[in-house]
Amino acid sequence: MTTQTLSRYRILQSSRGWLIPLALLLVWEVMSRQSAEHAYAFASISQIYHGFLEIISTGELQQGVAASLQRAFLGLLIGGSIGFGVGAVMALWRVADILIGPLYHMLRQVPLMGLVPLFSLWLGNGDPSKLLVVCLSAFYPMVLATYESLHQVEEKYKEVGDVYKLGRSKTFFKILLPAALPSIFTGVSFALAFAWLATIGSEILFSAGAGLGNIMMNAQAASRMDILIILTALIGLLGYLMNLLIQQVGRYLFRWRNLR
Repeated sequence: MTTQTLSRYRILQSSRGWLIPLALLLVWEVMSRQSAEHAYAFASISQIYHGFLEIISTGELQQGVAASLQRAFLGLLIGGSIGFGVGAVMALWRVADILIGPLYHMLRQVPLMGLVPLFSLWLGNGDPSKLLVVCLSAFYPMVLATYESLHQVEEKYKEVGDVYKLGRSKTFFKILLPAALPSIFTGVSFALAFAWLATIGSEILFSAGAGLGNIMMNAQAASRMDILIILTALIGLLGYLMNLLIQQVGRYLFRWRNLR
């Protein structure tokens, strides 16, 4: 096989992932041209394009993206950090596991969206309520990931600390934590995904403030199907890019695993 043929084959292989999206766009455009009802339910590609230019020109989209991303990452930082601490304490201290474990497992069964009326009464419909929902969405998976990761560290690693007569804190930071970090980082990726979903959901349910969810509600009220399609696609794209980012960070941080 020549170099040119091989290059064409690779291009063909990499382009296969676009077949389904392009087919969906074609079907979407055909459906938008069937009737007036279809034109409303399936905004044409040209309408979506002009709607995108409109929302970009006003600056509303940029503001919404910035607000949503800031809310998601802040919630991940706060909720994830607290979740890591709680999970580590539960894993290392039997008394904490007995006292906190049942309450944690009970509360994580309650859907976060079911707590919205309660948060609304406590904190109102603004940013504090939204941030609390996002923090909790990151908190739950981080507790579980940290707890399980530390429990799954092999006994031979723990025995090293006993051999060198390391204290509890040194054993944790020098042996247990490094061994558990790859699994804990997987929990971070889950926490980020849940934080992003909770960000959009909270912005839709709590109407006050900026964010992509709030723009979606305004578009729904104005019957702007084109704007709704743009925002739905953008939310999915941003979530996908954040997932790629966390994967790349994980590969870089734990590149030593491939050298073993």
